Amino acid sequence: MVSKKAKRGQENINQRLQLVVKSGKYSLGQRSALGSLRGGKAKLVIVSNNCPAILRSTLEYYAMLAKSSVLHYNGNNIDLGTACGKTFRAHVMTITEAGDSDILGKI
Repeated sequence: MVSKKAKRGQENINQRLQLVVKSGKYSLGQRSALGSLRGGKAKLVIVSNNCPAILRSTLEYYAMLAKSSVLHYNGNNIDLGTACGKTFRAHVMTITEAGDSDILGKI
């Protein structure tokens, strides 16, 4: 059973993600995430909890080199895709510009 505090925190992240989708710049998927990390454009990388381990460690390594932050999302890839307002699954979400959201300052 999930505690109320954890559930509230998850809803808070989902609201911030929706604000990023509306006002900021983002990309979904592992290929675009690796490309933006290599180019140094990514500011935050969000990884679902059922992402394959090799992909997760690769993303964390590239994020360390690019001096970006990594957020481990507390839901699976279906939940991450739904939080972004999409009807498909997404293992990785990369935020390049936060827009009106304060998601970069809270991490």
